[in-house]
Amino acid sequence: MPVDRPRESLDPLPAGLLRQPLDYLMADHHRQRVLCRLADALAATSGSDPDLARTVGAFISRDMAIHVIDEEQDLFPLLRRRASLEDAIDAVLGRLAAEHSSGSALAARIGRALDEAALTGRPLDRSTRLDLAEFARSEREHLALENAVVMPLARLRLTAGDLRALSLRMAARRGLLIDDPGPTAA
Repeated sequence: MPVDRPRESLDPLPAGLLRQPLDYLMADHHRQRVLCRLADALAATSGSDPDLARTVGAFISRDMAIHVIDEEQDLFPLLRRRASLEDAIDAVLGRLAAEHSSGSALAARIGRALDEAALTGRPLDRSTRLDLAEFARSEREHLALENAVVMPLARLRLTAGDLRALSLRMAARRGLLIDDPGPTAA
């Protein structure tokens, strides 16, 4: 029996939004919140929904993995370079990087279980449902910190050149070519 799903979507974001990389990251954070609601829905049922398992598993293993690389390889280093001492961002970025690292093992475990559920049509076991609930809880906390601290600071500190470079690297990572975004407002 299919799981009751939130009506929001995990559809890909428009490629043109990459011209505004901070807006793109915020929109991706919204999709990750949708993912959390879907993970909670899967965790709350003992039923089976192979399509939802496939959708959630693919998003975790593909979209979230790329998003983490965007932050770890590009956004966080840019912020470290641009932040002033009074911003005290190193501890926050260190915490977020540690959460990315520890979350990757949980995400991999969940991804394998969701792939199996999608292939077999069997319901998720109790352990996987608990993992999904923990993943959603942890991800919401992580997103709250990024949205409240990192993104406003990025809008304040990153230069137009930083944003152009971020835009182009994020597009390339997704296999997309976008026109040089030109000066980009934070």
